[in-house]
This record gives sequence, C-alpha cells and structure tokens, in this order.
Amino acid sequence: MSKPALYYATLSPPSRAVMLTAKAIGLELELRPINLLKGEHLTPEFVKMNPQHTIPTLIDGDVSITDSHAICAYLVGKYGGAAHESLYPKDLVQRANVDARLHLDSGHLFARLRFLYEPVLYNGSTDCSIDKIAYVQKCYEILEGYLKDQTYLCGNELTIADFCCVATVTSGNDVALIDEFKFPKVNAWLKKMAELPYYKDTNEEGAEELKALFKAKLAENRSK
Repeated sequence: MSKPALYYATLSPPSRAVMLTAKAIGLELELRPINLLKGEHLTPEFVKMNPQHTIPTLIDGDVSITDSHAICAYLVGKYGGAAHESLYPKDLVQRANVDARLHLDSGHLFARLRFLYEPVLYNGSTDCSIDKIAYVQKCYEILEGYLKDQTYLCGNELTIADFCCVATVTSGNDVALIDEFKFPKVNAWLKKMAELPYYKDTNEEGAEELKALFKAKLAENRSK
C-alpha cells in the first residue's frame, strides 16, 4: 500500500501540525514540498487538486483532504489505532473539547498570526504594529485559562489540538512575545511539548525558519 502523500512546507505551521501528528502515531508520509514564496500552490495542477490552494493537502489513495485540522483527525482515525486514540478521542464530550481547541487555532491563533505575517511576507508591508502584536498576544490569555489546571489544552493527555496550537504559537513568539510571568502555564506547556522526541526536527526548526524569514522580510520592506 502506498504511503499517504502530504503537500507541505516547513514554513507552514499547519503543515508542521500534521507532521507532528504523523510522527506521534508512527506514520510515514510521502512528503511533497511546496514553495509558497514561489507560488507553487497557485499552479493550475495544484489548484485542480485543491481549489482552495492551501497547504497542507493530503492525498491518500482516492481521498483528498485540504485542512490541517481535518487531516490530523483523519490520520489518527485511520492510522492511529487504539494505542493512539487519546490524540483524538472517540468519546463525544472529549472529542468536542478537542474540536473546540482546533477551532481556536483556526479562528483565532492562526488567523491572527496570518494577519500579522502575510502582508509582510507577500505584499511588501512594513506594518508590525503594537496593535497587531497585541491582537496575537490576547490569545495567550485564552490558552492560559485552558491550561490553568491541566498539562495540555484538553486535559492531562496530549491531543492533536496541542500539535495544531503549538505549531502556530511557536511560529510567532519571537514577535508576539509570551510574558513568562503573565503566562506561566503557556510557557510550561511549550516546554512540555518541546520534550517530545520528534518535536525539534518536526516543528522547532521550521518555526525558527519562519520567524527569521519574517524579520528579514520586514527589514527588507522597510529599507525600500
């Protein structure tokens, strides 16, 4: 049986969330890199495959899935087995809590990071205002609340919500700084996630690359 194919970029937090999930369940993916800065996601071939022209995109036989949160859930459901069921629980209440955190990522965390990063990376913007940074940082208050009495975002067991949210948070925390005194639980969670044996290669390096690129593009735009 052929491996599921993932169109991805290491710069992409959603791509890294999917790869964290795959690592957690021991699934080997066929990785197909897409260069966003060169517009490879806008080619006719890619748009035909994914009309939303977003990454990550998963192709698994005849199945095509185009949202990172949906991909993570699909991979755990199909390939995770009973040993990894806690990553996306079958219990309806537990699953609803995971889904809620996934929507927190897509609707708030990642949306606000994209609002800050995308104009600089793609449109030559010089805007890295305090207001935009504060808009991202307000999400840390939400995370701190969820982590108040538990290790992970949905309790004391790791879930795909942690993968999705950590990939986003660590992609912007050099710009939208996380106050260690105001958000001790968030910082403890980040340290806990960093202890995963596959974390550094799968998430940390790509996150650092994205933050460095953002700073370089911002400096370049401001020098013009």
